[in-house]
Amino acid sequence: MPIETSPSMIPDLGAIPPLYLGIGVLFVAVLIARRIPVLGTALRLGLWAAMAIMLVSVLGQRERLDPYLGRFLDKLNLDQQEVVGDEVRIRMSPDGHFWARVKIGAVERRMLVDSGATVTAMSTDTAREAGLKVRDEIFPVLIRTANGTITAQTSTVPELHLGDIVARDLSVIVSPAFGGIDVLGMNFLSRLKSWRVEGRTLILVPHHPQPSTGA
Repeated sequence: MPIETSPSMIPDLGAIPPLYLGIGVLFVAVLIARRIPVLGTALRLGLWAAMAIMLVSVLGQRERLDPYLGRFLDKLNLDQQEVVGDEVRIRMSPDGHFWARVKIGAVERRMLVDSGATVTAMSTDTAREAGLKVRDEIFPVLIRTANGTITAQTSTVPELHLGDIVARDLSVIVSPAFGGIDVLGMNFLSRLKSWRVEGRTLILVPHHPQPSTGA
């Protein structure tokens, strides 16, 4: 029972170390600039600005790997989700993806909205904290990812809240291979009245808007 997923479900770690190397180089450059007055204040400010841009880029990469960092970025408002009329609007995150704040029972999570994923996917930790009943199928569920084929279990989410959107009895796949990443796939998006991307904003329109729970 193979299920297609997009490469974004399992991130590529290879792109991250060069960013840290770049930050290290900039730190050294700033230290040198402090010892050479001729470089002037303008150059030092320029270096600090470059470091700030690099740091935002690093955070955008790391948030895909660390759910706790993702919650911290929520506080910084680096990505934003709001209900406007009947629509849920999600601004693109610095990493170039759309991350939705959802509630599964009493558990809050940031989930990657991925139209390339056939089925909604959850990490083992999220499924456990949400109290989901995870089951093994008679035939193994095989998932094709960017890092190869993995096996997964299945479960059903009684209610998932995203702004004014409520998805009931949503089928999900669960695997420890997802690490700390949870993904909203096409089986969620297909339940909406419509969804689209305008510029850097993802717009989700439900059939029957519900009172927002704060997610």
